[in-house]
Order: sequence, then C-alpha cells, then structure tokens
Amino acid sequence: MGRVRMLQPGELIQDPLEPYARVDRTRPDGGPWLMAHMVGGLDGCAAIGGRVGDLSTTPDAELFILMRALADVVLVGAETVRQEGYGPVRLPEDRVAARRAAGRPATPPLAVVTRSLDLNWSARAFTGAPADRRTLVLTCADADPARLARASEVAEVIVAGQDRVDPDEAMAMLAGVGHQVVLCEGGPTWLGQLVGAGRLDELCLTISPLMGGDMLPISVSPPGAPLHHFALRHVLQADDTLFLRYERGRDER
Repeated sequence: MGRVRMLQPGELIQDPLEPYARVDRTRPDGGPWLMAHMVGGLDGCAAIGGRVGDLSTTPDAELFILMRALADVVLVGAETVRQEGYGPVRLPEDRVAARRAAGRPATPPLAVVTRSLDLNWSARAFTGAPADRRTLVLTCADADPARLARASEVAEVIVAGQDRVDPDEAMAMLAGVGHQVVLCEGGPTWLGQLVGAGRLDELCLTISPLMGGDMLPISVSPPGAPLHHFALRHVLQADDTLFLRYERGRDER
C-alpha cells in the first residue's frame, strides 16, 4: 500500500484563509494561475435541487467568501449564475482593507462564461457591479449580435473563441487585462472544459458531510479529454467538513 499515515488533529487556525494565502500562485511560464473552489457531498453530488449553495455547510460558506480575496477575478459559468443568483463579488471589510493596502482593487470583478448570452441583463450581477469593476462576459464570435450588443451595455464583453468559449483563449484574455490569479467557482461543465484543456493549477475541494444530492459531479469532462494528475497539498477540518487543496502534479507542469 505504500506509505500510509493517520492524520491527527493539529493546532487551531484562527484565520481559515491563512493556509491558502501562503501559496505561491505563479506559474513557471508566467501565465495566469487558475484555481477552482468547489464543494461536493460524500456520495459525489455537487448540488441539491440544482443549487450548490444548499450543499454548503457554514464553515464552507465562510471560506467561500474569503477565498475570493485571493483572486484577481472570479470566473463562473452562466448556468451557475442563473441557478445561484450571483451578484457582484463582496468581501468583508478587513479583506477589502488588506487588498487596498496591497495596492489591489477592493474586490475582484465577476467574469461570466456564456456561449448563448441568454442571461438576465437586469440582474444584480450586472447592474450592481461597481463602475470601475464592471462584470466581464466571456463569449464567442458566433454569439447572437443583438444579445452581444445588449451585453455590452451592462458588462465588459470579451470574445474568446469562434463557436464556443475556448479555455486557452479565455485565460489569455483575462491575463491580458491584468488578471493573473483566476478563481473558478464552476459550474461542472465549464470546469471540466478547463481541466480537459490542462488549465487547472489548483483545486480547493470542500467535502460536505451530506449524501443524497443531485448526481452531478463537480466537474464534467468533455468526451476524449485526457486524465490529469493532482497532488494533495493540505487537509483542513472544521466540525464535520473537510477542506482539501490539490495542485497540478509535477508531471503535468
């Protein structure tokens, strides 16, 4: 079986974000670092009644908000925006102050991935964003022109691909506007495309102590996508919730 060890309870961590904040998120090639933060149940489910929020525990919900402080942009698929009722990114005041002290914007902007542009453009995700950090919309060149024009009225539109949003082009475009640390919050289809393209550098996975949710995994790989290996970097525990952090394996770099 190789080397097996029993994990023992360690010292209490006062700031749950601190172990994540210590991570060096620079890539050897200078490209943008892509991290994903997802939650799954004990049986592999990634939602309850179509909503991820109902699967989250209190410790996970707290860390979910804090993790955004590490990002330059928060990336999410359109279906997740619709299902979860996304609004602009908000952070606790102490995290806002820390970002400002480091010369960073108070909060990272939201970036929505959508091929169809079938979104409610009067939703908070667009109308509630600060004027200097408008929500980004990543779409493709073949998108409906009328919807594209409407999106441009309330968001910063980025075309990243011809007939679909291409993961490589999307990451290059985000880096081109200064976003070097990208935090993906799903959904499973978009995350699967990023993984399939070899773009995911880090997965922060919460294991919620629940079973019986929707039989949808945290990531849905495209047909024919290769396997990618990840290395476990740390394990944290709060009550019955586990937090696992993985990075792309050395053979993947």
